[in-house]
Parts: sequence; structure tokens; C-alpha cells
Amino acid sequence: MSPGEPISDADLQAYVDDQLGVERRIDVEAYLSRHAEAATRVMADLRIRDELRLALADVPRRAAPLTVGAARRLEQGLARDRLFGRLQRAASIALLIGAGWFAHAQFGPLGVSQVSAAAPPPAYVSDAVMAHRTTLVRSAMRSQPGAPDYDPAEIRAATAIVMPVLPEGWTVTDVQIFPSTFGPSVELVVRTGDFGTATLFAVRPGAFDVVPATLAHKDELTAAYWQMGEVAYALVAGGGSPTPDRATLDQTMLDQAGTRLARSLY
Repeated sequence: MSPGEPISDADLQAYVDDQLGVERRIDVEAYLSRHAEAATRVMADLRIRDELRLALADVPRRAAPLTVGAARRLEQGLARDRLFGRLQRAASIALLIGAGWFAHAQFGPLGVSQVSAAAPPPAYVSDAVMAHRTTLVRSAMRSQPGAPDYDPAEIRAATAIVMPVLPEGWTVTDVQIFPSTFGPSVELVVRTGDFGTATLFAVRPGAFDVVPATLAHKDELTAAYWQMGEVAYALVAGGGSPTPDRATLDQTMLDQAGTRLARSLY
């Protein structure tokens, strides 16, 4: 099966079973990011697969073959029952997420981001903030010129990270591959018309999830983070001393920009 061919049910099952090469996995993940129903099924299958592996790992190694076989059949039967129930719940969750993103796009931020930010943000947000601070240091050094050549296809081939489509009017001034807690990450330095210079951070955090754009705050910095499939993103801005009114305006625009970037991945 070569990259670019239509995604079939066999591809989705092979993805769950870790039987695909890197290029085909990227094709499947791109497909899942555009098809919420298929993503819901795959997420449920991945969870059940991991539960089965965990349950079977607890079986004593010296157990009789008949006992092991019975345990496997029992787990498979229970897994089928759980699958139908979880697919229903996952579909409801996907519907709520889709409705929330639609409302956000139609009516603007409804305060969900501010409430969600009360919970600790994912670990990759800390890496994004650190990369942003590093960029601020580099930008002040004459000996560290930026590398503005931006090739999304090359980044995808080298890191398996799909970058979102940048809004019209944004200018890339630097592109860097950073080490992170989860492996190689990508950081773009972009110049925007709404909230000045910002950084767009992308990394594969090691778990499949779908997270809408959410605001998080770290000292004087604000990050809008989200996740589509196996790739997570964070748009970070700040570092100056804006007035309170200007700070609120920047955060609102940052939240809207994060939502717009997330939607471009569909």
C-alpha cells in the first residue's frame, strides 16, 4: 500500500495494531483529523487494545494453556461489550466538541478556555513556553540569525509532524527543530498583525487525543494549545508589558488564532 491511496478499514485496523509504516501512519492520522467519526472509532479501539494488553500481561506466565486461552476469550467477549458502549459515549463527546468549536467560531470565545486553564496544562505546553523564551534570547543576539525558509512538506517528512495552515498576513521569520520531553519538536517564529511576534510549537506527545484550542498562562506569557490526533500544538505570545486592556485583547485574539489554526488541520 503506497502513501496517497484512499484510507480503508484495513488501514485503520493496521494503525490500531501498529502494523503501518511511518508514511502510511501519517496518511491515516491526516485522514482521522478530517473525519471525527472514524477518529472516535479508532480511539475506542486503541483504548480497548491497551486494556486487553494490560489484562493479559497480568496473567501468570506459568498458567495452564487452557486457563490462558479461556482468559483471552473472556477478555475478547468483554471487550466487544465495552466497545459498543464506549463508541456511543465517544460519539457523544465528539459531537459536543464539534458543537463547541462551531459555537466558538460563530460567536467568539465563550469563556471555556479560561475555565479549562484552571487545570494544569499538558506537559508539552511547558516545552513550548521554554522554546518561546529561548527564541526571545536568540532574537536579541546578532550572532544568531533567523532561518526563515519554511517547508511544511520537509518538516513532515523529517518529523512526522503536520503543520497547520498559517493565516494570510502572517510572516515566518525563523524555523527551528528543538529537542523536547517527547522528542524532536518544531517551532516557528511568526510575525502577526494582531498580537505581534509569536511562536508556533508542534510536537508528538506520544498519545492520541483531540483537544480544542485552550488558553494557558505562564508568568507574562499566554499559550493557546490544542491537539489533533498524535500531534499537539501551542501558539505562544507575550513577553512585553502591555496595558491590562491590551493584554485582554491579545489573549482573545490568541485564542481565536489557535482555534483558526486547529480548524485548518481538518
